[in-house]
Amino acid sequence: MRIAVFGSGAVGGYFGARLLRAGQAVSLIARGEHLRAIQATGLQVSGASGEFTVIPSLATDNPAEVGEVELVLVGVKAWQVAEAAELMRPLVGKSTVVLPLQNGVEAPFQLAKALGEEVVLGGLCQISAYLAAPGKIHHVGIEPTILFGELDGRQTARLEMIQSVFEQAGVRAQIAADIQVALWDKFLFIAAFSAVGAASRVGGGLILQTPPTRQLLEEVMREIWMVARAAGVPLPAEAIGRRLSFIEQMPPQAMASMARDLLEGRPSELEQLIGAVVRIGEQVEVATPLSRALYAALLPQEWLARRKLPLPEPQ
Repeated sequence: MRIAVFGSGAVGGYFGARLLRAGQAVSLIARGEHLRAIQATGLQVSGASGEFTVIPSLATDNPAEVGEVELVLVGVKAWQVAEAAELMRPLVGKSTVVLPLQNGVEAPFQLAKALGEEVVLGGLCQISAYLAAPGKIHHVGIEPTILFGELDGRQTARLEMIQSVFEQAGVRAQIAADIQVALWDKFLFIAAFSAVGAASRVGGGLILQTPPTRQLLEEVMREIWMVARAAGVPLPAEAIGRRLSFIEQMPPQAMASMARDLLEGRPSELEQLIGAVVRIGEQVEVATPLSRALYAALLPQEWLARRKLPLPEPQ
């Protein structure tokens, strides 16, 4: 299968590397020092999945060099999706399937608006990984999993084909019975975990070991569950307990990428995660006071990273 990974950072690059290792024809679209490192020495993966290096079919920052493919994995940050949708047009033809892996619940619809509903799936992934250095991805933990489905709920042959490709690469791949429920199930986890992690500045282990912080995490999840239900998504109430158990099984030092980005002074997915909880809550008339407080507390860090506020003068 001809595959392109648009955004080959920690997440997109990891899944691209697994597909390459299994013999698929994968082109990696990246930029800057990361791209140059891949072009020079390949893409290196270490950590929970073992250590290996792969050489992509092509590594470039120009999608036109790749041309039309059968599958596009979208690995950019959620706040980059609108721009990415325009840039990836050379990859998309009549037989192309676009599979977004972003956090949040809005990326599939942004892509569908730009590229056409017929080519876009709903999708998400579960993995804890980060760029250790240009060209080097470290897999912290969590069994790498991809969950996807048609936005209209149909069961189609292309879903089974994609599932087979990932499973041949040793990646757990599941076709969602209801992709909207699946997206909100992860959203409930990642939006709450990201915001509480960024505010507390610690990994999941300490969040759960600190009773008031654990309670805050659970109550933010409950706000998100209420927003989902008001939005017409039948997310079961047991999702909260299941996601808390999921965090308990994670490496204790694991942090969400949004929290890591904010703590390291980079632009983050704040608007697409806890900001989206507040925004969608307003639309469906559900109060989200805890989410709103976390969003307000973290927003100055986001604005500093994006240079929307003047940098503090050195003392």
